[in-house]
Amino acid sequence: MAKPALVSIPASDKAAALALTPVSRETGARLDRYVDLLVQWQAKTNLIAPSTLPQLWTRHVSDSLQLLDLAPNARRWLDFGSGGGFPGVVLACAMAEHEGANVQLVERNAKKAAFLREALRVTGAAGSVVLADIGDYVDSLQTPVDCITARAVAPLHMLLGFAAPLVQQGTKALFLKGQDVEAELTEATKYWNIEPLLHPSRTGGHGWIVELNAIERR
Repeated sequence: MAKPALVSIPASDKAAALALTPVSRETGARLDRYVDLLVQWQAKTNLIAPSTLPQLWTRHVSDSLQLLDLAPNARRWLDFGSGGGFPGVVLACAMAEHEGANVQLVERNAKKAAFLREALRVTGAAGSVVLADIGDYVDSLQTPVDCITARAVAPLHMLLGFAAPLVQQGTKALFLKGQDVEAELTEATKYWNIEPLLHPSRTGGHGWIVELNAIERR
């Protein structure tokens, strides 16, 4: 059986992404290695929606990088349900420039966790992979974190349940959401008292970032 052909990522997509969210040359090189690895694995493992591969840099990489400006002083990050590595691996590639920084990638799927470990290895990014359910890991977490992230993992009201214990200790939460963000917020406020800050995604479309600095159960 013939191997699936690898998708070619247009150079114009990378250029557009890095114009929106500029990075250093060193971070750019790490991201190149990550993208190359993801394309290789995507041929045999579904890490992202195949239809988005031609816009991998703008739809996924740049979408992740924009979180850095919302938490510029954060050094200890925790990414819920990292999957194919967005935003966790991208953030870890950028954080490699900061001494002592670390991004913890929590993923319960063993195959995806294996990919994440390989991504951190080939990029030399500042991260670590935890094979666990999100709730179980949060319950066992001993070290404080500066910022929690999540993208395409769970409805907002569920994410708030995972994040609440950490946010109540001073952690910021940044959750990437799509066009249904208002409906998710309406549902979440049935269970939680929150004052969300909504940031439109730099990458266009209907994306939003939900920033939370306080979460209390109703």
